[in-house]
Amino acid sequence: MTEARAIQRTTRQSPYKMRLVIDQIRGLGVNDALALLKFSKKHAATQISKVLSSAVANAEQAARSSNAALDVDALYVKHAIVNEGPKLKRWTPAAMGRATPMIKRTSHVEIVVAEKEGR
Repeated sequence: MTEARAIQRTTRQSPYKMRLVIDQIRGLGVNDALALLKFSKKHAATQISKVLSSAVANAEQAARSSNAALDVDALYVKHAIVNEGPKLKRWTPAAMGRATPMIKRTSHVEIVVAEKEGR
């Protein structure tokens, strides 16, 4: 069984917003997941589709290097997770000469694709 993964670190979007999209594609076939991400209105969908495409390309490359047959249509999203990355800490002006902290959150996206066993 062929598995491949792709990771994107420090994506400039909060993990909460990324998880809303990644929960939709977990367990789907790769073609269905890419179609869902293409027509999603969320900004996170573009970032996640790049990671998913990279995972598929990694699976193809691994199969090519080991002289194994790989059907891309048989791939599915086996594992998809979004973790919290480092926070960017900035300051914005506030009333009476004070400053208020702004925390800009980042995400780590990890996607693992695998070939279905039934085929």
